Amino acid sequence: MSERTERSEGREAMPGQHDVSWVSGAAGSPYGVTNLPYGVFRHGDREPRIGVRIGDFVLDLAGAETVGLVLAGGALGRPTLNAFLALGRPQWTAVRQRVVELLTDPAHRPAVEPLLVPLREVELLLPFEVADYVDFYSSEHHAGNVGQIFRPGQPPLLPNWKHVPIGYHGRAGTVVVSGTPVVRPSGQRASAQGPTTGASVRLDIEAEVGFVVGVPSRLGERVPTADFADHVFGVVLVNDWSARDIQAWEYQPLGPFLGKSFATSVSGWVTPLEALADAFVPAPDQDPPVQDYLRDTPHLGLDLTLSVEWNGERVAEPPFATMYWTPAQQLAHLTVNGASLRTGDLYASGTVSGPERAQVGSFLELTWGGSEPVKLADGSERTFLEDGDTVTITATAPGRDGTTIALGEVTGTVLPAR
Repeated sequence: MSERTERSEGREAMPGQHDVSWVSGAAGSPYGVTNLPYGVFRHGDREPRIGVRIGDFVLDLAGAETVGLVLAGGALGRPTLNAFLALGRPQWTAVRQRVVELLTDPAHRPAVEPLLVPLREVELLLPFEVADYVDFYSSEHHAGNVGQIFRPGQPPLLPNWKHVPIGYHGRAGTVVVSGTPVVRPSGQRASAQGPTTGASVRLDIEAEVGFVVGVPSRLGERVPTADFADHVFGVVLVNDWSARDIQAWEYQPLGPFLGKSFATSVSGWVTPLEALADAFVPAPDQDPPVQDYLRDTPHLGLDLTLSVEWNGERVAEPPFATMYWTPAQQLAHLTVNGASLRTGDLYASGTVSGPERAQVGSFLELTWGGSEPVKLADGSERTFLEDGDTVTITATAPGRDGTTIALGEVTGTVLPAR
């Protein structure tokens, strides 16, 4: 673990995490023992089970706990991660250390190998029951681009943007796991003749990073930035699908509503914060100075490189390290009014965009409001999503001992409106 992260997390590096796994294909994999993301899977006709990914296999943690290889008070035998998430960081760390031991010590191979399931044989399910969903708006580059597109001739950023992490409450019931098809939404849109109702013709994506809350907080109590790692278990990739035409008509004065609430896709794997210990880097300087409750020392973001593929072609690589507001600041702001956290809460970063056109996390920006179509490898031109289009978002991060770890991908295909 890097020195800066030991200061920010106040924790020791995990013994044995640098060891090589005996699992075939795990060495050199971005899903090696320095990663070990958690998910929920179905294998054949068996009930949903909690597992952890190692290389191209899933270790059945439910089975491991049943035979006494891992101890978590029965939480790993549940059909979602929520009970495990609620246990808190000491238990998260203990289980992770044990899993590393099981997967690296050859003495455990005879007992563990029967619990490994080939990834190709499983169906990934939504890994946790989403309690509440909040989406932020934390990229200065994205907010500036949207301001220029939606409010030409005016300042790109609104006066409050650098003082308060802007966000909105989304719809937890429409958060879906990667691979779930997305039906084109319908709603009201503006036209020269007045409002009309119909299928969105400006369907877009937003490449984001989401944070999964494990330990709840009490109603009326704030969560300070320093307690970020005590409440947040891990990270998922997010695609916050957006109907720009519905959004543009409805968002004033109360902000996003039906243009966002129809679907939000998340990856099937939750990467623990401990796996990202070496990915924490200094976040951009903040000027003007933030309010006291938003000060995070050290001021750290995450060095994640996202990749957006449109029908199999890479069209953008958004850098998460450029995000203006950090995950710890977002959590502090989310609770500054006394709003309580619940196990399974998901809060997303907002669209990740860098300073260059090839680094943006939405097609609104990539095509500059639809005025500059993107030509794909098959010769087709796109501004916004058409029926049948598939979008896949992936990400990598630096791992321990010079390794590279991958976050679980999030992918979705657009189906016609109903």
